Amino acid sequence: MDHDRAEAAESPPDSLMHAWRRAVYSGGNKAVLLRGGDALFPAMVRAIGKARHEIWLATYIYDNHGTVATVTQALVDAARRGVQVKVLVDGFGTRSNLQELRGHFDDAGVQMAVFRPLDRWWSWLQPGQLRRLHQKLCVVDGDVAFVGGVNLLDDRFDQVHGWSDEPRLDYAVELRGPVVSSIEQATGALWTRARIGRHFGKEMAALARSAEPVARAKRLLRRLRMPKGAAVASGLDELLPVRASFVMRDNLRRRRAIERSYIDAIRNARERVDLISPYFYPGRAFLRVLLGAAKRGVEVRLLLQGKVDYRIAALAARALYDELIGAGVRVFEYTPAYLHAKIGLVDEGWATVGSSNIDPLSLLLNLEANVVIRDANFTNALAAQFDNAVAASREIDPTQARMRSLQGALRRGFVAWCAHIYLRIAGATGRY
Repeated sequence: MDHDRAEAAESPPDSLMHAWRRAVYSGGNKAVLLRGGDALFPAMVRAIGKARHEIWLATYIYDNHGTVATVTQALVDAARRGVQVKVLVDGFGTRSNLQELRGHFDDAGVQMAVFRPLDRWWSWLQPGQLRRLHQKLCVVDGDVAFVGGVNLLDDRFDQVHGWSDEPRLDYAVELRGPVVSSIEQATGALWTRARIGRHFGKEMAALARSAEPVARAKRLLRRLRMPKGAAVASGLDELLPVRASFVMRDNLRRRRAIERSYIDAIRNARERVDLISPYFYPGRAFLRVLLGAAKRGVEVRLLLQGKVDYRIAALAARALYDELIGAGVRVFEYTPAYLHAKIGLVDEGWATVGSSNIDPLSLLLNLEANVVIRDANFTNALAAQFDNAVAASREIDPTQARMRSLQGALRRGFVAWCAHIYLRIAGATGRY
């Protein structure tokens, strides 16, 4: 059975799960591209400073070094003036900073939840611990949202390698308009799920003691509900600029939503496909459509990490270089600093920025969130950033690719075996 038929056998019929498989667009949005924490954190502080009702924040890493301290102080100040501030962090990505954060937040009234905490040794043995919260989201008063790949981590600080002179390359988007409501609902649902998971017994006891248990249960279910999807409107071109879609990956109905969004766009590409991903090891369907675009004359450029942080991740990407270059894909490695951006550009009207890498962890395991923008002005602004980054990078020489060599075959086989074992341990099903 080939991949497409296997995938169809695993997936629910389109009539039942069409929303799960496709992006949903709204019109009349505003989108501002932000480069790194140097641009994102001041924008967040300004929005938080104006908050009057509620702030939701979700992040994989929350490290209070450097410029992040301004965000922490803004959250604390907001809570002290009566704003409901709810912060969700990942139990692995933020495990070394939890005690410090609680010291800042508890006295001020900031409510913090931890996604899959690792505070007991047996926590490491529980099923699903390899599935992490990798999203980076912030919503203020339901009016403004921030979506991207930027952790709450100073641009020049790395938790493994320390401080550097040059900032990481990363991006986020500031959003206003109808798309914000789905981001707010998703972030709130994630926070509630993490909170209840930690205090499930207390929550059920409170529900049992409630004078109106049915009404309380309904309210709880509303808080847990993710945004509903719907098929892409046939009149997409009739929507007002800026057209935007919030696309998230979870382990329920939206397991392949981000991957499908990429594949749909690349399959329809006519002129160019530009991708930035520090960790690049796509599944078969993704790789096939990418190679197909290059072979039919689309200019395909990949910007990957040249300054390596994790060797196994770099090995996985480089194992594909010969196949990619052989199909006509141009591959660049970014060397000025660490690469953390996750963006995609297709032609002049499709762009995505978010937390999802193009690798098995992001596409099959982690909770991820991207925003897709259908707007020429935004795409052009992001394309200019891509071109500047490529100009500072080194291109892989096609003559250096070891086409069909024994070493290349062994490398690809080793990486494929490692990915297969990791996914099986994590409980992922289906072919990748």
